[in-house]
Amino acid sequence: MNKRQSRTFAIVATGLAAVAFLGLTLHSHTRFGELTNAQDLTPEVIQGKEVWHKYNCINCHTLFGEGAYYAPDLTKITQHRSAAYLKAYMRDPSNFYDEQRHRRLMPTQDLSDKEIDDLIQFLDWVANVDNQGWPPRPILVAGATLAVAAQVGEPDAVGSAAVTPVRPDNDPRALGEHLFRTVTPGCTACHSLQPGVRLAGPSMAGMTTRAEQMFAGGAYTGGASDLEGYIRESIVAPSAHLVAGEMFSAGGTSFMPTTYADTLSEEQIDQLVAYIASLK
Repeated sequence: MNKRQSRTFAIVATGLAAVAFLGLTLHSHTRFGELTNAQDLTPEVIQGKEVWHKYNCINCHTLFGEGAYYAPDLTKITQHRSAAYLKAYMRDPSNFYDEQRHRRLMPTQDLSDKEIDDLIQFLDWVANVDNQGWPPRPILVAGATLAVAAQVGEPDAVGSAAVTPVRPDNDPRALGEHLFRTVTPGCTACHSLQPGVRLAGPSMAGMTTRAEQMFAGGAYTGGASDLEGYIRESIVAPSAHLVAGEMFSAGGTSFMPTTYADTLSEEQIDQLVAYIASLK
């Protein structure tokens, strides 16, 4: 290829690349409204964005992978934490930390209730944007991907055995375990399977032992009559019984999402109950 041919090739290739770039850019602009659910941009969402900027949240957190990478990515936070949890957390983050075990990094911003509500509306809008899988590995809330590391038979804080994976795959407990790890909102985003590891909710290790102790001690205030009924109630109506003295609820409302009764079938709920009831 001589110099003239090389020059022609470079010009043509550059022109084709420019045309492709412009075409893709125009196509993207035609779909922005659909991908971002523009119809859901309410005044509250827009005001919530202003709150996000006012308090410089992006100095620590990220959205769509953009930000400081110092604190968790919040792109899908409303799918991992309930509104009740987020409200209580934003009012006073110190309630969610053990100052002796780990430093509290989230400052108390003294947001008003209106600012908190608007910010949650904004984050919920962000969570429903079709970001086509970006970022590919979002930074999840602390402990959301903890694996079961304890050995079988190792006692937890109340003396019960550590969690043991169930098999075979056609066992309802195994199907329930799969749901526990994959359902949206994810159970593992709030509940650890390791003894003594508390996230937004209690550890599931030894859960049945603690529940039996609660029934025996007369501390239960819900409407269930047995262990399986209590587990089912905790899934579909989590505020029916609130654990006293634990930071798993605020204002009489559990931090547990209330959507499972609508998003899961009766069979799936039965499978979850079977799995959780096996965590002795």
